[in-house]
Amino acid sequence: MIDHISVNVSDPAASKAFYEAALAPLGYRVVMEFGPVTGLGAPVPGAPEGAPVPPDLWLSPTKSPTPCHIAVAASSTAQVDAFHEAALAAGGKDNGGPGERAHYHPGYYGAFVLDPDGNNLEAVFHGAGA
Repeated sequence: MIDHISVNVSDPAASKAFYEAALAPLGYRVVMEFGPVTGLGAPVPGAPEGAPVPPDLWLSPTKSPTPCHIAVAASSTAQVDAFHEAALAAGGKDNGGPGERAHYHPGYYGAFVLDPDGNNLEAVFHGAGA
C-alpha cells in the first residue's frame, strides 16, 4: 500500500494553487507545509468526523522536474467531471476529458489534466462493480 507520493515542481506557489483548486472537488486540501514543500490530503473514508487528515500528496520544489503520472481516486463520475472542470479553471491543460476508458477495464471513468510542470494528473472512478 502506498502511504504518500512526492511530485517535483518548479514553482511551488503556482503548483500549490493549482493542486489545491484542482483537487478540491475530491476533498483534498493543504494539510501541512514546510517552507516551499506542501502536503495535501483528503479525509480518510470511514474515519471519524474531525479526524486528522494525513498528507498523501507532497509537492516538492526542484529546478528541472521530470513529469510523471498521478492518479487520485474519485467516488463518482460526477467527482471526476468536477475535478476536470476545476483543474482546467485553475490553469491545467486538458489531456483527456472525462469519460469511460473501457480499454483499461469496464467501468473505468477518468479525466486527465496536465499541471504547470506537465505532470499528468488524473481523477478516476472505477465504477460500482470495481
